[in-house]
Amino acid sequence: MKRVSLVLLSLCVMAGMVFATSPHFVTGPNATLQTAGNLTVSWKEAGLGDNVLIHYTSSAQATAVYACINGGGKHAQATNKETATAPVTCSGDFSSGKNGNIIASLTCPLPGAGDFSCPSGQTLTLTSVSYSGISLTDNTNNIVEDAAPSALSACLISGPVLDRDPQLCP
Repeated sequence: MKRVSLVLLSLCVMAGMVFATSPHFVTGPNATLQTAGNLTVSWKEAGLGDNVLIHYTSSAQATAVYACINGGGKHAQATNKETATAPVTCSGDFSSGKNGNIIASLTCPLPGAGDFSCPSGQTLTLTSVSYSGISLTDNTNNIVEDAAPSALSACLISGPVLDRDPQLCP
């Protein structure tokens, strides 16, 4: 009888441990722009349980403006630019370790210029980037959170190029 009681008590304690997890974001997700225009989303999630592998996906709608810049540092032809708009995603797997939380970040690439190319003597340059609808999903626990801020934009050029063609940074 003692053995059966001990087994039942052990099962109840173990079940309590399993149901004691309560995944939630403690900080973040926070969105920032990197110098090159890439989007980084960082966070801390707790209540995951010990040594649990969690799969995360960050997503956003991105717009990147590319232009051809000549050897003199000028955008010689205002129509010689391309805007690329596309959804971007990045994902990764992280382990909660023995403390039941994860502190991590993901960096998403920006949309490429596609088939847009520059004539000889000009350099393809990313001039501006913007992201909207930035979010992070804990796919393992089906938790979706909007990032703060949920939209970001940056002009990545300055000086004469921008002065001559302000449309490069809408």
